[in-house]
Amino acid sequence: MTEFPFRCFIGLGSNLEDPQAQVCRAFDELAELPQCRLVRRSSLYRSAPVGPQDQPDFINAVAELQTALEPEALLDQLQAIERAHQRVRKIHWGPRTLDLDLLLYADRTINTERLTVPHPFMYERGFVLWPLVEIAPQLSLPDGSTLAQRLDQCPMGTLERMPL
Repeated sequence: MTEFPFRCFIGLGSNLEDPQAQVCRAFDELAELPQCRLVRRSSLYRSAPVGPQDQPDFINAVAELQTALEPEALLDQLQAIERAHQRVRKIHWGPRTLDLDLLLYADRTINTERLTVPHPFMYERGFVLWPLVEIAPQLSLPDGSTLAQRLDQCPMGTLERMPL
């Protein structure tokens, strides 16, 4: 068994307090998580908000991690990073300093009170799928579909890849 046997993908998003810096700092913090290794990080993407439209655009990205943590232990670590960024949950799909979503955990399908994997809305969201295909173009999804098939159903729309 390898040191970090599980391949995971994390969605990152922010639209408050210098969102680009929030996401870049979160990449660094993901790289420092215990029992984890940051493998890849996508470019940053600008997207219109989902939900209430009276909020700033989001900066989004996706990170690939290798981990030895079990799913809920990883979720605990992600939520600790969100808290360190002063994440406040007031409005569903509202503005936030940092949002970290566990998108995929190995090839597992998980449905617990705290965690649903694959993330329940990831297949509908260009700001998840386009950064994901950037770093893992050959990825097979737990339901047997491919990213290419999912992208056909989720056009880029107004999503904008930001310059490096």
